[in-house]
Amino acid sequence: MRMKKETLRRTNETEIEVSLEFPGKDRKIATGCGFLAHMVDLMFSRAGIGICLKARGDTEVDFHHLTEDIGIVLGQMLKDIAKEGGIARYGWCILPMDGSLARVALDFSGRGGAYFSGSFPSEKCGSFDMELVPEFFRGFAREGGITLHIALLETDNSHHAAEAVFKAVGMALGQALSPSDRAPSTKGLWL
Repeated sequence: MRMKKETLRRTNETEIEVSLEFPGKDRKIATGCGFLAHMVDLMFSRAGIGICLKARGDTEVDFHHLTEDIGIVLGQMLKDIAKEGGIARYGWCILPMDGSLARVALDFSGRGGAYFSGSFPSEKCGSFDMELVPEFFRGFAREGGITLHIALLETDNSHHAAEAVFKAVGMALGQALSPSDRAPSTKGLWL
C-alpha cells in the first residue's frame, strides 16, 4: 500500500506545510530550528516515511508553538494513514545511541496519549529547550490517536538522548504501520 498525504496548517503562530509518502525515503525538512528538523528527519527516516516539511513560526518568542504544531500536524497525518487499515497497529523499540538508551512502545489505538518518563541532562541543545521533546510527542500522540510510551532509560547527553527517542519512535512507527491482514481489534471497531 503506497499513499501520499498533504496538508497545510495556518494559525496566528505558525504555518506548516507537509506532504508524506508512505512508504517513502525522500526527506526535505525546513523548520527554522535545526535541532527539531534533525530529530524529525531521524524519526521519519527510521519509520520509512518520506516527508517534505516546511514550517515557520513565532520563533522570536521561542520554539514552543512551532514544535507543538509540527507534532500536531504529523500526528493527524499518520492517523489518516492508519485509518486506511491493514496495518500491524503496534510497534516497539529499545534503541541505544551511544550512552543513551530509549524504550518506546506505541499503539494506533484511537485513544491518543503520550506517557514520557526520564529526563534530559541539560535544559537545552543549542537554542532548543529540551522540555519541548515531550511537548512534541504529546501533540503528536493526541492528534494521531496513538497511545505512546517513551522512557529514557539512560542518558549520556541531551542530544544523544533525544536522538534515541526520535529514532526509537520512528522504528516503532515503521513496525506499527507495516502491512498486516490480522484484525486490528477484537471489538470489531478501530480508530
